[in-house]
Amino acid sequence: MSESDLIVRVAAKGEGATADGRYAALAAPGDVLQADGSLVHGPNHVDPPCRHFPACGGCQLQHLSENALAEYVHDRVVGAAKGQGIADVVATAAHISPPRSRRRATLHAQAIGKRVVIGFREQGSHKIVDMRECHVLAPELFALVAPLRALLEEWGDRKLAVDVELALADQGVSVGLKGLAAEGLAKTEALLDFARANSLARLTMDSGYGAEGVWEPEPVTVTLGGTPVSLPPGAFLQATADGEAALVGAAREWLAGAPTVADLFSGLGTFAFALAGPKTKVLAAEAARDAHLACQTAARMNGRPVHPLHRDLFRNPLRVEELDRFASVVLDPPRAGAEEQVEQIALSKVARVVYISCNPASWARDGVKLIAGGYRLAELRPVGQFRWSTHVELASLFVRD
Repeated sequence: MSESDLIVRVAAKGEGATADGRYAALAAPGDVLQADGSLVHGPNHVDPPCRHFPACGGCQLQHLSENALAEYVHDRVVGAAKGQGIADVVATAAHISPPRSRRRATLHAQAIGKRVVIGFREQGSHKIVDMRECHVLAPELFALVAPLRALLEEWGDRKLAVDVELALADQGVSVGLKGLAAEGLAKTEALLDFARANSLARLTMDSGYGAEGVWEPEPVTVTLGGTPVSLPPGAFLQATADGEAALVGAAREWLAGAPTVADLFSGLGTFAFALAGPKTKVLAAEAARDAHLACQTAARMNGRPVHPLHRDLFRNPLRVEELDRFASVVLDPPRAGAEEQVEQIALSKVARVVYISCNPASWARDGVKLIAGGYRLAELRPVGQFRWSTHVELASLFVRD
């Protein structure tokens, strides 16, 4: 037993780690790593619910107990802060989205002989796991996997390779097929029959020239902050409604009563519409034209005090003199972070900054710049809306004292 070692944590990529730096795949805290590399399972190691685990790349952590999963998400976020020298971190317990709550996903389909496999890819591989069950997708999305497989098998293309974009909207499921072409009346009718039979909200195809509508009985929307907003094909949407509620709830709590808010990297307006109200006006700045126009139209049609601004904040961030007009800022940038924009915020007089992030590493790097500019990290809330995944999100509040 002297050569055995206790797994004390789960590393960023999902492997179990011992105190002296040994790693083991599919290990949970409390497991014992034997000298021969085998594991003796501890109380935090559970039986994975899905038959496809661990081959399927959609999940990496189904072997963790609920407590261990929450601790992993919490430690990833807090560890990123401490790794950049951010001290005295006040972090809440992690919020974890429930099983079968993912409302958007991209699956992959490929012809292998006469059959078609469809699902997520294996971890670190192009091989597709043929999905027969899924414990993360919302039931409405998973219900389409078998019908999609049947549709594509009837396509008769031995070289078929299609990306399938699924999103749950107000009207039902929006399906986007990328890499598929419909030549001839029979295939067009097959697509329409598929959309009708499965009560799709929308069906689009992209054969290399952008998404083209095939089926959309009524305009597809997603409700954000009580406001229905047009959902362009492929537009960003928080992965789960539950995770969105946790992130939005944090922003609402921290910015309650703020008269003016700049929502940067605003997308469709997830935070803008949630924060806007009788006493709060919001600027929503976004570079993606489709998302900007959807936000603009929704604000005008519903009389919301949201002013959309079409602006690339990477090339042209809001400057100090612009930022100083606002009491608070919300930013939710892509994984790369918002280095240029954060540099301007750090020089501004903005009292409160709510930073939402899907990458603890880039968030911590940006957070150091805010702290150097005179801000203090007041609170941190880890969120695991990609359940059983190493993908972690967070909401944070920086304040000027």
